[in-house]
Amino acid sequence: MPRQPTTYQFDLFSNPHDAETAQMPPWQVLPEQTRLTLTKLMVRLILDHVDGERAVPRQEAGHDA
Repeated sequence: MPRQPTTYQFDLFSNPHDAETAQMPPWQVLPEQTRLTLTKLMVRLILDHVDGERAVPRQEAGHDA
């Protein structure tokens, strides 16, 4: 008997009105500690991304077809 998944990966590119797509909970109903942790992680992700762009010069991608 196949095991049912206990978690759901949100699909960021699905139709938000699709009944089969699990809806993300509104930000306001998340516990305060969860909101604080997510905010810190997002800030770190953005700053790491910006630092990475400064450190590595961009190269044009070659398109060998």
